[in-house]
Amino acid sequence: MAGPLTDVLAWVVVGLFLTGALLRRGERSGARATTVAAWVVFAAFWAALVPHFAFEQKSFVEGFLSLAAVPASLYVGWLLYDGRDSLFVLSRAIAVMGVVYLPFETIPALTIGGLALPSPRHVLISHTTAQTEWAMELLGYTPTLVEGDQGYLNTFKFVTDGGHVILFSIILACTGLGSTAIFVGLISAVDAPLGRKLRALAIAVPIIYVLNIARTTFIGLMFGKQYMQWFVDEVLFLFGGTDPYKVSFYLSDRVISQVLAVVALVGVTYLVVRELPELLTIVEDVLYVITREEYDLREALDLPDSGEVGPGAD
Repeated sequence: MAGPLTDVLAWVVVGLFLTGALLRRGERSGARATTVAAWVVFAAFWAALVPHFAFEQKSFVEGFLSLAAVPASLYVGWLLYDGRDSLFVLSRAIAVMGVVYLPFETIPALTIGGLALPSPRHVLISHTTAQTEWAMELLGYTPTLVEGDQGYLNTFKFVTDGGHVILFSIILACTGLGSTAIFVGLISAVDAPLGRKLRALAIAVPIIYVLNIARTTFIGLMFGKQYMQWFVDEVLFLFGGTDPYKVSFYLSDRVISQVLAVVALVGVTYLVVRELPELLTIVEDVLYVITREEYDLREALDLPDSGEVGPGAD
């Protein structure tokens, strides 16, 4: 995340969403007010991330989405306040997403009884780096692996024919954790038999894992080998950059990979809702927030009813 402020806001958001979910489950008063407050703080969280994505990361896709999330979060809070109770399911989903994601983002390395334990972030980044290295070697490439800025062995070193050194680092955003957390949260939040939830996870998580390794390998090779040095001046102007060697990175990561990631998320969602039609409640709510029109996706997508999918243990 962008820094200490967004870390704090993220934990406050998750705490409020969890509190609202517990109050709702216990049929206690205050669930609606607490969850509405969570959506308001969630809007502030996204507002704080806009400069990070738009100007520091130079990601138009993430910058636009974080900016759009500010009024969207406030609108969801208003709809929930106004009585759209189905949005409690989406709120629970976000609570679970935060519980899955934030430990990797915020928990540091620890030393217990003289034993040094790596941070969850370090473990996940190291695993993704190793898998990306394996995939690159499978394709016939052997970049040198060196220590990055964070002290991890997570950076691929390429040298161009002209002797210029290019470094490509695997960071937390490269691990697929965000997408995995989204689907774990969505699947956990709906009211469905445990067996079907586990089958839905078995569909989503492996696909996300494989696609993510393909993504890091693609970006690393395109950037490291300078395979996409197209429209250099135009791309640098568009992204506000000055380093011509980063054009391949901008195109492979900030444009191609991020657009394809959105397409992939839509595709994985379709596969998951065929196993877990209860997720349509969340999808239809999201579409309502975006378009302010009601949808019946079950009929439009020719999806089975939950009773027709198959048995699942409660």
